[in-house]
Amino acid sequence: MPDLEHALDALVGRVSSLREARAAYPSDLAPTLDAALAELDTAAELLHEARVELRKSPKRGGKKDAGQRELKLLRQVFRAFPVPVIVLDGGGVVRRINPETSRVLGSPDGYLVGRSFPLLVDVSRRAAFRSHLTSVLQTGQPSAFETRLAHQGRTHVVQLALTRLTMPGEPQQMVAAVALPTEVQLPEPGARRPEQSDGALLIAAARRQDLLTRTATLLLDEEALRQPVALPRTTRMLAADWADWVIADMVRDGLPRRSIVVAPKSHPVGDLARQVESCDPAGSQVVSQVLERRSGVVHEMVDDETLLGFCAEGPLLTAMGAGSLVCVPIGAGDGALTLVRTHDKPPFTLADLSVLQEVGLQLGLAVRAQSSFQSRSRAADALSASVAPRNLPNVPGYEAAAIYHPGASVGAEFYDVFPVSGGWGFAMGGAAGKGEEAASVSAMVRGGLRVLSVWDDDPGLVIRKVNEALVAQGTGMFVMALAGFVQGRRIRLASAGHHPAALLQPDGNVRFAAGGGVPLGISPEAETGTEELTLRVGETLVLYSEGLISSRNEAGEPYGEERLADMLGRCAGQAPSTVVKAIEADRSVFSGGQVWDEIVVLALRGV
Repeated sequence: MPDLEHALDALVGRVSSLREARAAYPSDLAPTLDAALAELDTAAELLHEARVELRKSPKRGGKKDAGQRELKLLRQVFRAFPVPVIVLDGGGVVRRINPETSRVLGSPDGYLVGRSFPLLVDVSRRAAFRSHLTSVLQTGQPSAFETRLAHQGRTHVVQLALTRLTMPGEPQQMVAAVALPTEVQLPEPGARRPEQSDGALLIAAARRQDLLTRTATLLLDEEALRQPVALPRTTRMLAADWADWVIADMVRDGLPRRSIVVAPKSHPVGDLARQVESCDPAGSQVVSQVLERRSGVVHEMVDDETLLGFCAEGPLLTAMGAGSLVCVPIGAGDGALTLVRTHDKPPFTLADLSVLQEVGLQLGLAVRAQSSFQSRSRAADALSASVAPRNLPNVPGYEAAAIYHPGASVGAEFYDVFPVSGGWGFAMGGAAGKGEEAASVSAMVRGGLRVLSVWDDDPGLVIRKVNEALVAQGTGMFVMALAGFVQGRRIRLASAGHHPAALLQPDGNVRFAAGGGVPLGISPEAETGTEELTLRVGETLVLYSEGLISSRNEAGEPYGEERLADMLGRCAGQAPSTVVKAIEADRSVFSGGQVWDEIVVLALRGV
């Protein structure tokens, strides 16, 4: 024993010197490697001599005592061995590691024991490792080859020597894997080992809190409600800082559907990414588990590479080079978010699982809010479409143009141009109020004017009938409206409390119609202001909404009809499309681009 201990101490000293040489001369590793391999042979000889001497020693106390002494000595040698030694069973599962292995790989023995050792081996060499392992077990001949081990954010290029051995008390033969590092890649800045200081733990906690803050800011952005950007934005953010692969699977029609796959930036856009996209998430154990239990899972070290399903190259996780994985639900069972890190990155932890579950919850709420918002937006668009025509029809002898600028909320202004008995009709108006109810009342008035004009050629009579219907409905809202019927060059106007139409003449002179009347919906006996005029060639009739006249500047002054008349005077001789655009541009400059109520302008010019 004293000679053996002396020899081991000398070996430890020489290996320490070799480490210093490797650090001092990183560009000249060949001599250091050769010497290290020689020391590995020396260590193997020492182990062999120890076994021989133990077998020669008298068996004091019987066979059982001798076996215990032998086992105790071997354990002592195993612990003191100056290079990483890993004892594997026939399936490649880690059964024992020595302290040097823990130091090099950065994990305690309790973390690695029971794990599959091939998961630490570079993906390209795993098949070769399994072949070497099987050969050593079957033939008893040692084997050695170079490979790369990746764990806890560190990468080690090692000379891996495999030797079959029989362990006392073990029914099956084992394999000792001796890993002699020839090159070490340290973790990237920001990568953390599990054994962290208090300061590092605080930094990690702050980083997780920052993720939650960034997620909330990203998802509460208005665009995230208007456009389907919440999911792609979140997955891109996670791929940038938290994972190599990010996969989002959303539930549609009761089944998970693959929605987004973000591959590593350094990964070429090719077959693997497309294969991941095309895989059915219903075949993924981990996705099904998360959706069923509605709680996340973390695999700090992936020991089942079939968890995410299969592709043409085999298990997806194998093709990805997965080292650790976390999968969390999106919302309340709306989908699953899967993050994968490769072997050379620090593994996901329980703390990461906790914060990513919160991210998944926020993402689910955002997706649902987006869906609700878009449903309401579609309803609002439908209401808007019901108060304004998509296109203006061609009116013989006239040129027409209009502009409709929606306000800050669903409004109630409407305009229309439609055929009537013996000619054409036009209308403009709006309910007093905002929101969906006001828009629906305006749509009802617009439809009533259009329908009744088929049988009556008097706009005043049509407006009175619409008023009777509106009062009978009991909506509690009143509507300002203006209708006009065109027959040849003659236009008959009827107003129910609406702003008077403006007539722009070729010389730039502007005069306003009489207007007048009482808004619809107030009294069963409607009072309308009626007027008849002739629209000659070159003259333009302009109708406009309350939103235009009531637009205000920074001083609180209204746009008003006087400014409108001045603006129209500068548009003499111009086409209706130019006139309506010029009015809106002038109003926008006046009000600093602000829009509170709908801006509607309709121009009809004789040609």
